[in-house]
Amino acid sequence: MRFIFDRNTWQEIFGSISKNKTRTIITVIGVLWGIFIYIALSGAAKGLDNGFDKVFKTVAINSMFVWGQSTSMPYDGYKTGRQMQLKLDDVETLKNRIPEVQYIAPRISQGQFGNEPVYTVRGQKSGSYTLNGDYPIYTKIATKKIFDGGRFINQEDIDQARKVIVIGERVEQELFDKGENPVGAYIRVGSIYFQVIGVTKLAEGVSFDSDSAMFIPFTTYRKLYNSGDNIGYMCIAAYDDADAVQVEKDIKALLRNIHRVDPKDERAFGSANLGEIFNRTMGFADGLTFMSLVVGIATILAGVIGIGNILLISVKERTKELGVRRALGATPGEVRNQIILESVFLTVIAGILGIILGAGVLALINTLTKDADFPYTNPTVPIPYVLGALVIMVVLGTLIGLIPAQRAVSIRPIEALREE
Repeated sequence: MRFIFDRNTWQEIFGSISKNKTRTIITVIGVLWGIFIYIALSGAAKGLDNGFDKVFKTVAINSMFVWGQSTSMPYDGYKTGRQMQLKLDDVETLKNRIPEVQYIAPRISQGQFGNEPVYTVRGQKSGSYTLNGDYPIYTKIATKKIFDGGRFINQEDIDQARKVIVIGERVEQELFDKGENPVGAYIRVGSIYFQVIGVTKLAEGVSFDSDSAMFIPFTTYRKLYNSGDNIGYMCIAAYDDADAVQVEKDIKALLRNIHRVDPKDERAFGSANLGEIFNRTMGFADGLTFMSLVVGIATILAGVIGIGNILLISVKERTKELGVRRALGATPGEVRNQIILESVFLTVIAGILGIILGAGVLALINTLTKDADFPYTNPTVPIPYVLGALVIMVVLGTLIGLIPAQRAVSIRPIEALREE
């Protein structure tokens, strides 16, 4: 190891590099470009990954919606065009017979899917908003952030069918004066008075509800609006390790069986699968990361081979110098180590410059996309990845340096001294 800290060793290395500045710079750029591509593409993929993590952080990853539509095939004595109506009993059946399902939240709404919003009044102020009948489990699928002092619907509200309501941020702004605390106040929804128990914050990223939505206990909605066992649609979350696409197929197949629908009728029940969208997006980001790794390593390898070629030429040009060193007592190991050290030095310098350049580009991208509408956040490369790339470069630099090093060692002193 002493030769690494030997001043003469580094003088010879820098002397060799300075004799072929242009050729060395061009070759080093090849390695620099490889690590730059790796850092830039990996960071870009990570930014996309972070962006979608942020978008989906407020909802369960494997979440989906299922609702009733109309049949497109006659079956078991029923005609085509029969309207499907989901029931509360369907919820228990799905939970008991599909083990991959973690949560199911039945919902019923006014102001969605073509329904007229509900006219709401407080004092002299009024507006029309969406009204949802919900269970507390809904917040397991779609997180609801509540302003301080308030809360969401709980089980006691359900059991007692209380006339309580949670309102959205925009509803509060339009019905209450600025600085006024809405919690505990009463508002009239249609012809019925509800006590406000909380105000929901508008969530960043994916949200199943707007800031003009209102939420009351499902049992209260059922009692006041005489909806019976009917539900509008189901919000469903499968376990994170479940196949969201297969779970969706199993749910619709079971519903077709429950409601006596032709097993081939794909139109009887509609669905939207956020889990499938999330998995596809993450797959794209993973593919981009893998592509950056392959392209980066291939480019780095090409650059390192270029460095090996330069050193071979350098060894040929320094044949007489190496012969003199051997004649003066330099051992084959000393000559070999110097050539390898020169190879590793050029490779690592190129790698560090590539990392700095790539980090600079990622910082610029982060600045330009900070306020962008599309899901893209904090494009960075994890430190272990960067260190791993440097280790790979050191290994490649060492291996490629062995070729010119062995060529230098194989030169006989007497033949080198005769070289003109």
